[in-house]
Amino acid sequence: MTAQLLDGRVTSATIKEEIAAQVNEFKEAHGFAPSLAVVQLGSDRAATSYVGRIQKSCESVGVTCVVHSLPADVTQDGLLALIRKLNNDSSVHGIIIQEPLPDQINPEATALTIDPNKDVDGASPINAGLLFQNLGRPFVPPTPAGGMELMKRYGVNLKGAHAVVIGRSNIVGRPMSMLLLHQHATVTMCHSRTLNLPAIARQADILVCAIGRAKMVTADYVKPGAVVVDFGVNFVDGVMCGDTDFASVAAVAAMITPVPGGTGPMTNVMLLRNTLEAARRATGT
Repeated sequence: MTAQLLDGRVTSATIKEEIAAQVNEFKEAHGFAPSLAVVQLGSDRAATSYVGRIQKSCESVGVTCVVHSLPADVTQDGLLALIRKLNNDSSVHGIIIQEPLPDQINPEATALTIDPNKDVDGASPINAGLLFQNLGRPFVPPTPAGGMELMKRYGVNLKGAHAVVIGRSNIVGRPMSMLLLHQHATVTMCHSRTLNLPAIARQADILVCAIGRAKMVTADYVKPGAVVVDFGVNFVDGVMCGDTDFASVAAVAAMITPVPGGTGPMTNVMLLRNTLEAARRATGT
C-alpha cells in the first residue's frame, strides 16, 4: 500500500482563490479590505520569516496586513497597551501575537487582553472555552483548523471514526481533539506520559501527530488503512521533517500529510479565513 497524499499546497491554493474572491466582494460592499494586525516582539529569525509569509499570504488575497514591531525588552504593560489600542481601532479586524514571547511577557495575560472578536489566532481563553463547549462561533487556532479542512476536502469520514491525537498543546492537540469530537469522532488523547503508546495509536482510524519529535511515529504505530495527519515541524541535519517516519508510515496508511507541504500551508489560509470572518462580524455581514 502507498498512501494517498493529503496535499496542503494544492488545497491551500484552491482555498486562497476562494478567499480572494470573497475578500473582493467584501471590499466592493464596504469600501475597505479586511485588516490583520501582527504584533512581533524582538527579531527572532524564524518568527520574522513566518511574519513575512503571513504578509505575502495577506497580499495575495487582498487582506491588509500591518506588522507592529516591539523591542524584545518591551514590558508587559507596554504590550497590553498596544493590544488595547488595536482592540479599540475599528479599522483592525484581526490581531495575532507572534511567538516566541520574551521571558518577561505573561502569555495568559496577553491572550486574555485580546478582544475575542479579533482573536483570529484562537489564543483567547474565551474562544477556547466556546470551542470546548461547542457553543457559538469561536475562532479556532488556524493549525488544527487547517488539518480539519484538509481532511474535509479529501472526503475523510470522521463520524464514528476512532481518532487518536498524540500531543496535548493548547494550539494543536487540545483544539484538534475538540474539533474531531464535534464531528462525531471518538477521540483518545495521548501525550508524553501515555503508556503503551504504539498499541493505542494502532487502534486509530485517524492518527494525529502533534508532539514535536522528529520521525517518532513509525509504521508500528499505524493501523493499515489509517489516515495520518502530521503537524510536526522538525529538522534533522537541516532537512524539515514531521513527527512521522514518512516512508514507513506511508507504506501502511491510506492517507498521509507530507512534511513539508501538508498541514503547514493550510495554517496561513485558515488565518486568512478567520480574518475575513472577523471583518464580516465587525460589519454585520
